Order: sequence, then structure tokens, then C-alpha cells
Amino acid sequence: MTGSFPDARLRRLRQSPAVRNLARETDLLPRQLVQPLFVREGITEPTPIGSMPGVLQHSLDSLRRASVDAAAAGVGGIMLFGVPAVRDPLGSGADDPQGILNLATAAVASEVGTALVVQTDLCLDEFTDHGHCGVLGAPDASGTPTVDNDATLERYVAMALAQAEAGSQLLGLSGMMDGQVAAVRHALDAAGHTQTLLLAYAAKYASAFYGPFREAVDSQLSGDRRTYQLDPANRREGVREALFDEAEGADIVMVKPAMSFLDVLREVRDAVSIPVWAYQVSGEYAMIEAAAANGWIDRRGAVLESLLSIRRAGADAVLTYWATEAAGLLRDR
Repeated sequence: MTGSFPDARLRRLRQSPAVRNLARETDLLPRQLVQPLFVREGITEPTPIGSMPGVLQHSLDSLRRASVDAAAAGVGGIMLFGVPAVRDPLGSGADDPQGILNLATAAVASEVGTALVVQTDLCLDEFTDHGHCGVLGAPDASGTPTVDNDATLERYVAMALAQAEAGSQLLGLSGMMDGQVAAVRHALDAAGHTQTLLLAYAAKYASAFYGPFREAVDSQLSGDRRTYQLDPANRREGVREALFDEAEGADIVMVKPAMSFLDVLREVRDAVSIPVWAYQVSGEYAMIEAAAANGWIDRRGAVLESLLSIRRAGADAVLTYWATEAAGLLRDR
């Protein structure tokens, strides 16, 4: 202090929009956003998802339109999730070339595959009649079904080959099976798909914020996924998972959910040398939409601030249900 006045006036860097723009530490750009899209078998018109206002289960035709809109908005990619009409214990529709996800991938890849990165979810939960992310093995001592890790890897390999053949440029390995990255990478390379990217959902937590997503994919799950998804209490374990996936050949690692695990996101970003993404999940989306609908928060401001916080914590890109809309908001701003 000099006399009664401060020597440093930090507010000088906040005095006008132009100065604030010049001093801004973190950017939020359309190309850093990925739009998740749901496609449902057997429908001819898009169907609203009640717990996720503004989000739809798409028909093949409306999926194409949504993909074109995303590309026109300048988002970096789209992540496709399939909702089949028929399910079975092995999730057979997941690697069927005529299955809804693979048909949708081929359609979208031909439509926008040069404008953005077409991505596909690689997990069995949407396709199994029990809703788990893998093949069920023998029950444990309490009679609870368990997921057979290595039998599931065989199904993931079949899915990976089918999705790559359909035109997916990036496979999102979201099942949280040990060794999934290595198994899929080796199989893809052996089949000549050496350029197919792998996004490992490395630090995917058994979160309470996935509820609306289960409506979106018509999940058949009974019980929980705590034997393979991470305990929300564990930060170091999330970093360890990311390091394992990097060593196995992942091109990108993911932290999911985003906003309630920003500390994990920061530590993963500091630990690995490859890109780190985060998924702003359905519950995060639904909370902001519900609060805004009740007039409790400014919707536009909350949407952009929530995304900026994820970028600030270290995410190189963010999967968000607002991706296409947010890209427009950023252009308008």
C-alpha cells in the first residue's frame, strides 16, 4: 500500500469487455464441444425425452438433420447412442451390421463425416436385456449377478470392428472393463483400422447424475454398476485408471461426470500427456434446465458458465447436450 491506496489494482483487468477479453485465461469455442445424439430403432419421428427437455430420441432421418445442424454450428463432433427395439443377454444388436447404431453411423458418416468427428458409444448397456455394460457371469455369494470382464472384452472387440466398418472415426469405450483399451486397439490394428481413434472413459464414476440418461436409452438396468464403475469417493483411483488407459493405447481419456468431479479432471489433465475430455452428463443438464424453467437461474449464463468451468478445470473438449445450441450462443456473444 502507498498511503491509503493499493499499489496493485486488480480491477484494472476487468474494466471493460475489451480488456476482459484480452485478459481471459480460458477459451470456450464451438470446436471444443461434442454433441451426444440418441437414435431409436422403429420410430419415424423424433421422440422427446421427458427428463431432458430439448433432447430427443431421433429417427434415422431426424438424426441426419441433427448431425447437419451440429456440423453447421461448428461443433467438433457427435457421439451416437443406439436404442434397439430388441435386446438379449449378449447385446447381439451391438455388433450387427444392420443394428440401429451401426446403420445410423454409416448414414451420418456419409452425411457429415468430413465436417466433424463421427463418434460412437462402445458399450453393451443399451443392447442387453439386463442393462449391464457387459456379459453376465455367475452370481456372487449373495446371488447378485456379476459382469464377466473377459467375456465382455470379446463382445467389445466385435462391437469395435462393426463400428469401425460402419464409419465411426472415434470409439467411446465407456464400459469400464479392465483391459478394454488394449483389447480393442489390438483388434482394430489387426483388422487394418489403425486410424480409428479410441476415447477411453477412464475415470467413469458410479454417479447419481446418470438418471435421465437411462430414460434416454430405455435402460433395462436393475441394481447398480458399482462393481465396475468408480467409487465417487476415490480421486487417486481415477488418475490411476487414466494412466492405465494411456499406457494401453488410448488416444484420449475421459472423466465422467464433469462438474462434480472437477478435482479429478484437473489431476488427470496434469497426469497424462494425451487429450482429456469430460462428459457433462444428463443429470447436470437436467438440473440446470429445471432451475431455469422455474426462473431460479439465468439459463444462458448457467449453460455457458458450466461449460467454461469444465474447460477451466482442464478438459480439452466437453461432451454436452447443449453442444449445438451453445455453439450458437458463443457465436452470438
